Amino acid sequence: MERKRWECSALPNGWKREEVTRKSGLSAGKSDVYYFSPTGKKFRSKPQLARYLGNSMDLSSFDFRTGKMIMSKLNKNRQRLRHDPSQSKGKPDLNTSLPVRQTASIFKQPVTKVTNHPSNKVKTDTQKAVEQPRQLFWEKKLSGLNTYDIAEELVKTMDLPKGVQGVGPGYTDKTLLSALASALHTSSAPITGQLSSAVEKNPGVWLNTTQPLCKAFMVTDEDIRKQEDLVHSVRKRLEEALMADMLAHIEEVSTESRSLKEESSDEETESV
Repeated sequence: MERKRWECSALPNGWKREEVTRKSGLSAGKSDVYYFSPTGKKFRSKPQLARYLGNSMDLSSFDFRTGKMIMSKLNKNRQRLRHDPSQSKGKPDLNTSLPVRQTASIFKQPVTKVTNHPSNKVKTDTQKAVEQPRQLFWEKKLSGLNTYDIAEELVKTMDLPKGVQGVGPGYTDKTLLSALASALHTSSAPITGQLSSAVEKNPGVWLNTTQPLCKAFMVTDEDIRKQEDLVHSVRKRLEEALMADMLAHIEEVSTESRSLKEESSDEETESV
């Protein structure tokens, strides 16, 4: 492996950027970027760097791959802060909860009165609904959001099967994909889609809020076999990539040990 390290001018004084180019394996020619703090702490991704620096520096315009500030993003951030000064304070929002409106329940709730008197009885009404009301079509808030990797490159979205079709006003394939992912993330119940055919006529009345915004669908044996083949293929590629990375790491360690031995032998020769 070839290592290059130099000062990073976009970060505070003492920070260094290291670029490691791999020369063997399936990932030959590719490079990994790392950053080192003035104390020698190593950072492998932009989120790690942002958590370490906290509010001391805004990294929203920082390109982790090149180690430079993206001027277009920097100008946009400055314009946003100029119009909304309140955004310049506070920690970054790292909350991963879904944007569902938190509404207080409008239904009557059972009240429990607890005292130390032995004759008191606790009365509860099990017929009353205790489930919080849910906002309809909240998945539309996820439209227009994109996913980026640690190198700030756009992650390509997956294609849904043809049998999975959306339902409801103004839905798109991206919205449907977000709704399915959210349902798998927030609920342990099986995903069946909207079983009622009347939901297409009046989704505001007949929509089942516990299911995503898609028509009812069936998972066939062929779909399961295709998914198994896909998983097997991805695991095979992952195994090859991990093996190549392990071999490259072994080669890197052996190269460093040889260089240390050569340096020590040179020092011994010079001392003699």
